[in-house]
Amino acid sequence: MTASAGSSRIGVSGLAVMGANLARNIARRGTPVAVHNRTAARTKEFMQAYGDEGAFTPAESLEDFVAALERPRRIIVMVKAGKPVDAVIEELSPLLDEGDIIIDAGNSHFDDTKRRTAACAERGLRFMGVGVSGGEEGALLGPSIMPGGDPAAYAEVEEILTGIAAVVDGTPCCVHVGPDGAGHYVKMVHNGIEYADIQLIAEAYDLLTHVAGLDAPAIAKIFEEWNSGDLESFLIEITAKVLAKTDEKTGGPLVDVIVDEAQQKGTGTWTAVDALGLGVPLTGITEAVFARGLSALSGERRAAAKTLSGPNPSAAENREDLVDDIRQALYASKVVAYAQGFAQMRAASVANGWDLDLGAMATIWRGGCIIRAQFLNRITEAYAEHGDVENLLMVPYFTEAVANAQDAWRRVVITATEQGVPVPAFASSLSYYDAYRRERVPANLIQGLRDFFGAHTYRRIDAEGSYHTRWSQDGTEVRTDV
Repeated sequence: MTASAGSSRIGVSGLAVMGANLARNIARRGTPVAVHNRTAARTKEFMQAYGDEGAFTPAESLEDFVAALERPRRIIVMVKAGKPVDAVIEELSPLLDEGDIIIDAGNSHFDDTKRRTAACAERGLRFMGVGVSGGEEGALLGPSIMPGGDPAAYAEVEEILTGIAAVVDGTPCCVHVGPDGAGHYVKMVHNGIEYADIQLIAEAYDLLTHVAGLDAPAIAKIFEEWNSGDLESFLIEITAKVLAKTDEKTGGPLVDVIVDEAQQKGTGTWTAVDALGLGVPLTGITEAVFARGLSALSGERRAAAKTLSGPNPSAAENREDLVDDIRQALYASKVVAYAQGFAQMRAASVANGWDLDLGAMATIWRGGCIIRAQFLNRITEAYAEHGDVENLLMVPYFTEAVANAQDAWRRVVITATEQGVPVPAFASSLSYYDAYRRERVPANLIQGLRDFFGAHTYRRIDAEGSYHTRWSQDGTEVRTDV
């Protein structure tokens, strides 16, 4: 079915898999969609494959694409993040009128979104940065959507976006996040948490393999069992499926023949770098990024395996106890990863004046997205009951959950260390927990050293003001703020 010119409520430019599936999702809900791709052949292929799924208007040129849209024009741009987005905006802008809306639904950096919002505003255009999570399947069947930008612009597309989003308990997984780059920022943190979540799962798999001595099919059954409890989530579910997959070529588990080099697209790094700028300790996500980087050093690791010594591994004395300990450590570490991610969003909200509703963020992540999990209901409830908490670890449910798991958590980290199995995300999450619950940490010595070599001053616990000790002179202390 093809719509007539000027009758499409929204347009999608960029028909790679994500863009094509978003367009199909919109059209399937009864909304006429104009579709365009820089390569006209792809537009033709799209129409041949999916043209009967809804009211599509195919356009070979941007001029025809814009002409097919009702006003104010609403255009979703689905191209690779970076310069391609800027290029499309530059081509589109002269063809648009004041009040028209450009929506970047790719994985753009939030600073780019802020810049583009300002640049479009100077031209009288409204720009939205919209995070979309759920992968190819989510884009088609119902993703989690994180729209950022002018609230009035969102009002123009709210019906369309909420209509295509995943729905949990009758609530669409889509809510206006905040102005300018807020939507893409929240999507970035979502991806960062995803990195941590996946790394924790990988560490659990490594321990179950090399300490518990289990093979992939047996571990698949364990993850399948875990998916019926507190760990219930999309990632736990698909972990069981990946581990259970048999390789047609070898007849063994597919996972055993996959090269152990994890790739990445950069959003985890963006999250870690931004957290450093905000001064937010983001240990779990950052260690997950480092772990992927270390996995890429495969040649160096092979050489090191023949040279560097380690402990002599031994089989677990009580496999069942170890398996349950790993489950508890995984849950506790997951709590820390989410607590850190939400603390980062809270800090960014203050720094950027976004006024993020963190409870709403947890709500829209319950379905459609990669980190969707039963666990997120607990976070939604936490913000509903306790308001703007500084750290989720201070919410009674999570306080108790981590306290109950901490003995198992510690045993897992000890066992991993004794057996020479790296657990950077488990261990760093436990260290974060231990540091966060400490009334006094050894930063007093750090500040003393900084004052010694750089005269950076320090504060005292028994007096107001800033002080400096003349370490290399007469050793006397002087107050520096008077």
